[in-house]
Amino acid sequence: MLLGTLLILLLAGAAPASAHAALRASDPEDGSVVRTAPTHITLTFTESVGLLEDSFRIYGPDNRRVPMEEPEHAAGAADTARAALPRDLAEGTYTVAWRVVSADSHPVSGAFTFSIGKPSPTPPAAPQDHAEHPVTKSLYDTGRYLAYLAAALLIGTAAFAALCRPPDTGPLRAPLLFGWWTLLVTTAALLILRAPYEKGTSPGTALDVSAFPDTVSGRPGMALLSRLALLLTAALLLPVLRDRSPRTRVTAGAAFSVALALTWASAEHASAGIQVPVAMTSSVLHLLAMACWLGGLAALLLTLHRARTPPPYDTVARFSRLALTSVTVLVVTGAYQSWRGLGSWSALTQTAYGRTLAVKLAATVFLLSAAALSRRWTALLARPAAAGERVPALVGAPGPPPAPRTTHMTTVEPETLHRRALRRSVLAEVVVAVAVLLVTTVLTGTLPSRAEAEAEAAKAPAPQVAGLPGAQALTVPYDTGTPGGSGTVQLTMDPGRVGENGLQAVVFGPQGALTFVPELRVTFTLPSKDVGPIDAGLTDRGGYWATNDLTLPLEGAWTMKLTVRVSDIDQVTVERGVRITR
Repeated sequence: MLLGTLLILLLAGAAPASAHAALRASDPEDGSVVRTAPTHITLTFTESVGLLEDSFRIYGPDNRRVPMEEPEHAAGAADTARAALPRDLAEGTYTVAWRVVSADSHPVSGAFTFSIGKPSPTPPAAPQDHAEHPVTKSLYDTGRYLAYLAAALLIGTAAFAALCRPPDTGPLRAPLLFGWWTLLVTTAALLILRAPYEKGTSPGTALDVSAFPDTVSGRPGMALLSRLALLLTAALLLPVLRDRSPRTRVTAGAAFSVALALTWASAEHASAGIQVPVAMTSSVLHLLAMACWLGGLAALLLTLHRARTPPPYDTVARFSRLALTSVTVLVVTGAYQSWRGLGSWSALTQTAYGRTLAVKLAATVFLLSAAALSRRWTALLARPAAAGERVPALVGAPGPPPAPRTTHMTTVEPETLHRRALRRSVLAEVVVAVAVLLVTTVLTGTLPSRAEAEAEAAKAPAPQVAGLPGAQALTVPYDTGTPGGSGTVQLTMDPGRVGENGLQAVVFGPQGALTFVPELRVTFTLPSKDVGPIDAGLTDRGGYWATNDLTLPLEGAWTMKLTVRVSDIDQVTVERGVRITR
């Protein structure tokens, strides 16, 4: 199960990542013509951003890069970046490429143009965007998932040992060591990969030690470095705490767990957007409750299978109460985080974040069902029948039906039967928990619906109306080679010229009727200028796909790649030529 989920994560990692910060405004504005050369380039984003060494790259009318000072934040504005320009800029069109790191640790990039005096007859080629490197992103996302898994195992096993007090703690040493070592190694790997992940370069560039100071000075790097320090400190203090009272050990463990959870909350979704203090508190509680429940489940499963003596009812009952408390905290904090991330009910089905959240909620329902079954077997352990009492066959229990009653009646110890059933239900919980952790990792890397709506509102694009002069309409057939996996996509691009465009797409099935597909992606590349791919960023608008902020900076013969995914595994990519004029 774990190998399968990691394989899915590696394959999914090649897809472009959603931006978690959006450009709100620029000075000069995109496509503007200014009379005199500006002294600075200023970009304002929808949330605070971190800056890289080459966050700004500017190319002049002669296609040469313009030397400029290192970018910095405007005074008192973490969401505004600026960089000084040379004073002797020539007349013509300039292209600005930018790349920053969102407050929730995800990199985002883009490009725009402006002109001094008048536009150039031949605009400069837009520099190729630093797209996500597929291998780097896959390795980084895998490390994030393993870190979540290791944290749950480490915190949950420790909580089970301290709060549930099993008589035999021998089976818990292996998961504690495995969780600590896995979290230490994955955190170190994430810290090493942080620079190439932010810059969109290959994993080989991680060996460039000159980028390390910039990495550790940013919020995500500081969080990873703090996590390493916490893990090493815990290893040094553990021998000292062994001789202390149980209350002291529990207090120290709780403080360590809270500090560890803060290293996630301070560098992900909770650290940006609305109500940041409340969101970070909720995120810490959510992660700790998840770890106590899911990591505790793994600890309980190992105890049930490997303890020298079966755990008594009191141990199982204590974990049952701990799990119930954890689920209550998860429901409250999860409801708040869902409201904060979604922003509206319609976003639950119309955005990638909402659909991923819906999958997580469905998986959690299955997890709660398995937990309810475990609580039932726990309750039955509290009142075992006398040894040797015959127990009626359970519905769905494996094995042949009971033999007819004879003088030599076979008896089953009720406690043994209940304990065996408890092991199976706990195993089911652990399997589903692995899937829930996977979906949670994907969710933390997906643009929240509220942030997406705020970004679109901030850009405030002019409404596009199909049918205006210059608008282009295309009908593109597709065929995945599977039953029902063919049809056509009708696209309208308005105005179909250099600059900002609106793009609408409607998908029709093999019988010519409107059909739903889980994903539709359109990218544009200008081979003659080595520009692209530029992702159109289509979103599902409930029956059709659209975007109002597709910016194509240069005229020429563009190549449009249309990817239609009709199921979880079936998709096809079709290419079409598109002429973009001024």
